[in-house]
Amino acid sequence: MIDQALLDILACPETKEEVRLAPDSVVEAVNGLIKAGTLVNRGGEKVTEAIDGGLVRADGKYLYPIREEIPIMLIDEAIPLSDEVDAS
Repeated sequence: MIDQALLDILACPETKEEVRLAPDSVVEAVNGLIKAGTLVNRGGEKVTEAIDGGLVRADGKYLYPIREEIPIMLIDEAIPLSDEVDAS
């Protein structure tokens, strides 16, 4: 997946909080919402492409998607995590 050295230097571009790898259960839940067509990112765009993984912001509010081993660290691409997806 993501090299630990890279993970150690990545941070949320908005708050500079640390990010951590999302558990498989969170990735599965997010992909379920994507498949259902109900997931919208922070930029207001419907998310249509499944994720391979994710990086969860330290406060648990947002997930930055990982696709093809590349973390997408753009504020508008962040996926809001709700009660439907428990990232703790």
